[in-house]
Amino acid sequence: MSFLAKAASSASHLPLHHSPSPPFHTSLSRHKEHSCELVEVAEDGLLSFKIFAVNDAEGLVRSSELLCRRFAWRGYSVPPLQERRRRRITLSALHEGRVVATLTVGLDGTEGLSVESVYSDCVGELRSPERRLCEFTKFAVDETVRSQVLLGAIFHVACMYALQLHDCTDALIEVNPRHVRFYERMLGFSRAAEQRLDTRVNAPAVLMRLDLQHSAREIDRLASGPECQSKERSCYSSFFRPATAEAVLQRLRMH
Repeated sequence: MSFLAKAASSASHLPLHHSPSPPFHTSLSRHKEHSCELVEVAEDGLLSFKIFAVNDAEGLVRSSELLCRRFAWRGYSVPPLQERRRRRITLSALHEGRVVATLTVGLDGTEGLSVESVYSDCVGELRSPERRLCEFTKFAVDETVRSQVLLGAIFHVACMYALQLHDCTDALIEVNPRHVRFYERMLGFSRAAEQRLDTRVNAPAVLMRLDLQHSAREIDRLASGPECQSKERSCYSSFFRPATAEAVLQRLRMH
């Protein structure tokens, strides 16, 4: 099962309070001169997080440590993150120099997608000349962090990488059945297949699909809309405002 399924508990416990869109700082810098800083986000002036595109081995090790610790808490053993590849990006969020969240976006290609381990037939049916698939995997959030601003920021970067840089049409995830409603309500995913058993971890799994055009419409409606819309129960209400999103997109193009 993709790491997103097992790490969902780390994200789904985040409080769903909403406040007007937070300030975002877009100064460009380098973490250890290798990982590209994409954006700094601040919530209510109390917490700030820096989102990085991880390029170096040290960054992957630090993100892997968070993944392994969070999944071990759920009773799962996971392999470390792999080295950077052309059709994949690993994002990490740092708070005071500590990795507190990570998410990987993988593009479809000759190597296929990790969700095909359980849902190869369904992914095959989804592939078509009109569709360009990607997947969100290896998602974990530190248990001490309770910030929807962070959640919205890291998913917005993931959506920009998939939709605006690579023209993807559909994002796939594999989640534990108990987290299906969270992804439906907060990001607009829908079920793409029936529940199955992932024998690698002996746990149930559900394949879900996100229409990235739906994401684009929600970004326009909520993230770019009036401040009052930020009260909606949706991750999109915590996405970047247009000027910040454009600055982040330019940094992603340099990655």
